[in-house]
This record gives sequence, C-alpha cells and structure tokens, in this order.
Amino acid sequence: MSKIVIGNQIQKEFKNNWKYCIGTGRLGLALQQEYLDHLKFVQKEIGFTYIRGHGLLHDDIGIYREIDVEGEIKPFYNFTYIDRIFDSFLEIGIRPFIEIGFMPKLLASGDQTIFTWEGNVTPPKDYDKWTDLIRAVTQHFIDRYGVEEVTKWPFEIWNEPNLVNFWKNADKREYFKLYKKTATTIKKVNSNIQVGGPAICGGSDEWIVEFLEFCEKEDAPIDFVSRHAYTSRQPNKVTPDYYYQELTNNTKMLEEFKTVRRLIKSSAFPHLPFPITEYNTSYSPINPVHDTVLNAAYLARILSEGGDFVDSFSYWTFSDVFEERDVPRSQFHGGFGLVGLNEIPKPTFYLFSFFNKLGDAQLYQDEHTIVTKRRDGSIALVMWNLVMDKGEGREKEVTFEIPVEASHLFIKRQTVDEQHANPWKTWRDMGRPRFPSREMVETLRGVAQSLIRTDHLKAENGKISITVALTKNEVSLIEIIPVNDETETYIGLDDSLITSY
Repeated sequence: MSKIVIGNQIQKEFKNNWKYCIGTGRLGLALQQEYLDHLKFVQKEIGFTYIRGHGLLHDDIGIYREIDVEGEIKPFYNFTYIDRIFDSFLEIGIRPFIEIGFMPKLLASGDQTIFTWEGNVTPPKDYDKWTDLIRAVTQHFIDRYGVEEVTKWPFEIWNEPNLVNFWKNADKREYFKLYKKTATTIKKVNSNIQVGGPAICGGSDEWIVEFLEFCEKEDAPIDFVSRHAYTSRQPNKVTPDYYYQELTNNTKMLEEFKTVRRLIKSSAFPHLPFPITEYNTSYSPINPVHDTVLNAAYLARILSEGGDFVDSFSYWTFSDVFEERDVPRSQFHGGFGLVGLNEIPKPTFYLFSFFNKLGDAQLYQDEHTIVTKRRDGSIALVMWNLVMDKGEGREKEVTFEIPVEASHLFIKRQTVDEQHANPWKTWRDMGRPRFPSREMVETLRGVAQSLIRTDHLKAENGKISITVALTKNEVSLIEIIPVNDETETYIGLDDSLITSY
C-alpha cells in the first residue's frame, strides 16, 4: 500500500483541453435520429465545445452539384443538408470544427475512394471550380450563422494526407498546393477565420516540418498545426468481424505530443496552437478494446497530462453510429464511440464524465492519479489502475491524506471496473447477440451505470485520510464535499432502534 500526502498548495491550473473537441463519423450521419440522441446524451453529461467529422463536401451532403442551364453546365451549391446538420449541432450546444474534404465526385480528378461510403481522396480536376466551391461554402456559413459565430470555427484542410488511403499517392506537393489555395480562399472571404493543417497521422512528423517551411516560403495562411495520435501496433490478427492489435505504453502518445510541440517551437511559427484532432487507442473501428474498461484506464493518463502539451485533443469518436466499414454488424463491435448503439454508455464515457467533474486547481498529479480543488472548495480526484497484463488480480491500495476546510465531509465515489459499468461483459454473458432484443437492451442499459458508494467523514486537524483499493483497470472518481451535519437537530434520533442496525 502506498500513501499520498496532498498539500494545500495549488500546483497549477488543470486545463480542460481534453473536452475542447469530440470526433464524429461522417457528417451525413447527423441526419439520423439515434446519432442526434447520442450527441444530446454526451453533451448533457460532458459538454464538448466543438465537433469534428469527415465528409463536409462528400456527395451524401450534396453541397456540390452541376446543372444544365440552356445547354451550359454550371455549378449549383445545395446547402439543404449541411444547414440541417449544423443547425442541429448549434441547438445541442456544440460548434463545428470544420474539416475540408472529401472531394465531390463531379470535381474529382480520379476515382480513388476510402471507406464503405466512398469518400473521394483525389485532388480537384479544376482548382478554379474548387476554390469557387470553398468560397461559396464559407460565405454561406457567414450568411446563415453570422460572422461572429463562424469566425469561432476552426477550418482544417483535409484529413491524413500523409496516407495513400486518404490522399492519392500521399502526394505532399499536391497537398501543399491544395492547402494554400483552400486556406487563401477562406481568408479572402474573412481574414479572421482560423485555418490550419496538415492533420497527419503519427509516424510522418517530417510533414509537420516541411508543411511549416512551405507556409513560410509561400506565405500561405496558417493559424494552427493539427495532427492525429493512436497507440496501437500493427494488427496481429484481422477477421471479418474484428481487428486485433497490441497497445504500446500510453506514454508513447504523450511523447508524440511533446515531440510535435518542439517541432512547432523550432519553426518560423513557434506560437501556433497545436490541436490533436483525432486520438484513441486503436485506429480501427472494429477493435474490441474500444468497448472495454481497459480502454478507459489506458486513456486516463492521456486526459490527465495531455493538456500540458497540446492545446486540445479530440477523442475519436462520441458515438458508435459510424459507418466507415459499413453499418455496424452487432451491438458491440469494437466501435470508437463513447456511447454504443441503443444509447448504451461504455466505460470510456464514464472516464470523460469523471474528468468533467474535476476542478481547475490541480493539487497533485502522478501517472495514476489527479487531485483537484473546485471553486466551491470541494475536492475531486480521479484515480486509475491500468493493467496491461492478462489474468486476474493486480489490485492496488492507496491512502490519501487530504487537507480540508470543513469538519464534516460527504464522500462520494463513482467507479467503473470489470464488474461495474461494463456492458460489454454483460453482452458477452448474453452470448454476444448481434441484434439484442428490447429486453436485452434494457438490461445492458441497466448494467451500464457506474457503481456509487458514499461515506461521511470527520476531519481531524484540518485533514482527512481515505484509503482506496482499486481493482484491475478500475477508474474511480472521488468527490469530497463539505456538508452541514444536521444530525444533532433530530429529536430522539437513535438508529439502533431500527431492526438489524
């Protein structure tokens, strides 16, 4: 058992960069009711500021069309669906983090696509028509939502162009051309709109260096530098239903954050904001790790420390309403979402919910714990017991000595572990039904609740001592709340008169 003594001294501000943005599947999914229900659910409990997804210019949104006008083919810009989608976002209380892509088929120079929904990843065959489209889209957003609102939306150019799957031939020079023309066009509409890129995935940080050198040399607009981060190794087994990968140590992601921050600082743009616009454990939407308690315990340290190195980091994604590999084929299928199908919260949902209850004054932090003080004087801490090894056991016990301002404290502990708020386990116990009955769904929702335990403690010499035992991959939130104990005001109170007490 270890002991942690918490002091009164505030170490630093605990930044809420972890909730700045959340990822989503392609934007066209926002036309589905379940998608919107999940987003409302997440926003009510956590409350992200921005939402980022693919497919703004994909054909299912239908913005770019061409029509025959007296024998002449002319562009027609149709904003029916995107207005409906962005109206829904704003009504729910979340702003778009714009990702420019993919290429409308009528503008595409080739037929290479990605995902089941066939996002075209080739450059435009006509850059004049492309920039006309970008100009029209940007101006329409301002016309509909107002310049004050739209200038709060970041505009990111493309997605992972360093991968041949996302950008034809991963052609760096062609991406730089697309970036400059797109960013310049947006700035001509309104110079206060923030533009950035290159939104690369890990393993190609030379793109960051060359991208910034290009922006300096070509005087291309640049307001932020974006990147993605995943910590899974190459797959060791791939099946039609699942994609199995080992995870690296979670410190690898934090080291990547630090490395790119150093690259930016050594560039001609040392003070540019650095958002991570996608991150998770696995980059596959059918990796079962996403459904597990391990996923939550693994990411806890990222949420705790990531804000020290990046300006924001956007979890990919909020919902399993997601179709990169076609419509999901079972209730739990390894989807990225914080919320599973049928509005069933996963363990990682609770990780974010727990962090949302932390204060902004950090009193203590290590690789397993963060302790904060809230503005009302209460204490909130999150602790986790990440176990990467297989097998049972691996429990650990920690005693906290914490300074408090009141004499009576209400202690509330919420827990996610292998036995609680783990609907994936119950689903396996059910025999892994692909399409569970309504009764099964109600059972899964019932077990997808965190364990809540409470206590009442009296302070001694301005301190309390709490001993916490954590099971394998447990994540717990502990709130220490000053209370006015009114026990003495009850006349004739004697709990011993209650049978069995």
